[in-house]
Amino acid sequence: MSITVDDIKNTETAAVDNLSSPNAPVLQISDLTIASVSDNGKAANKLVQGVNLSIRPGEMLGLVGESGSGKSMTASAVLGLLPKSLQVTEGHIYLNDIELGSLSEKERRCLRGKEVAYIFQNYQGSFTPFLKIGKQLVEAIRSHEQVSFKEAKETALEWLHRVQLPADRVYGSYPFQLSGGQLQRASLAAALMMKPSLIIADEPTTALDVLTSEQVLDLLVRLQKETNCAVLLISHDLTHVLKRTDRMAVMYGGSLIEAGPTEIVRQNAQHPYTQLLLQARPLLTACMPEKLKTIPGDPGAVADKGCPFALRCPSRIEQCAKRPAMNSVGEIHSAACHVINGGGSDHEAAVGSQTNQQIVHS
Repeated sequence: MSITVDDIKNTETAAVDNLSSPNAPVLQISDLTIASVSDNGKAANKLVQGVNLSIRPGEMLGLVGESGSGKSMTASAVLGLLPKSLQVTEGHIYLNDIELGSLSEKERRCLRGKEVAYIFQNYQGSFTPFLKIGKQLVEAIRSHEQVSFKEAKETALEWLHRVQLPADRVYGSYPFQLSGGQLQRASLAAALMMKPSLIIADEPTTALDVLTSEQVLDLLVRLQKETNCAVLLISHDLTHVLKRTDRMAVMYGGSLIEAGPTEIVRQNAQHPYTQLLLQARPLLTACMPEKLKTIPGDPGAVADKGCPFALRCPSRIEQCAKRPAMNSVGEIHSAACHVINGGGSDHEAAVGSQTNQQIVHS
């Protein structure tokens, strides 16, 4: 399959057509497996295995999990930015019905920025430090659209204003002349001004203070509703995900272990890891708790075989030595756990009991 720049531009029309079909996702990831590559070119360790995700127009999907669970690696595969030491060995990634694995690097560059945009957690790396913000925004617009400098400048100023920045001043400023929050807002303008079908926000508030983080994410939600784009929000902060996303997916050890509508997962989490993750979330209460709940075992410990969470799971059974499949626990909710169907209340009690034992004094 070979596509041209004009074909890429036409995908915007296709994305609009998808809006009339609620079952047509903007992003479809099917059985994605990413492995490290040895010196002889053969695939070695599987770092991401069998991931299935989809995001529809106007939807925000939260992807959560501990560091090293494979969240950012999955996003890098979508963008085609995996390092040479890693490669997609199985599965497919579709963006508006275009199979990304079949594209050349030149064709992928046509998609990046235009149809899929990326918001980095390192806001200082979002812009070249030696060029003014306005010049970089104009160059990005003109690299994808055949417009005059004047038209590109007007678009850049419009979006700087829409992200609640003093447009003229920021347009003429170098990155070092702006605060972290202003730079992240400018990067949000850079991502949205091309009206992409998909935005990947990878820990976009990591380096920001709490209040600025809330403002940036609220702005992202508002602008997403205006443009009806799909958003993949990668975050360690469960509060952000629970508050803002429509659906959430939980990863552990490179595998997807639970997925469903955010409120359903919050109220009825099935996988032991998801339950423990929610229980370990700090809550603001009138009285400070004497003890903090933690997840048992060593952080990041992944079983070589079977369920990746087996080494830390308080509900582990003999069957966990085999890799569990994603089982439906409702029409739109699924989890990968052997004890879901047979565990019942005993399973939930075991998780709660073990969690109470694994605590530290605050």
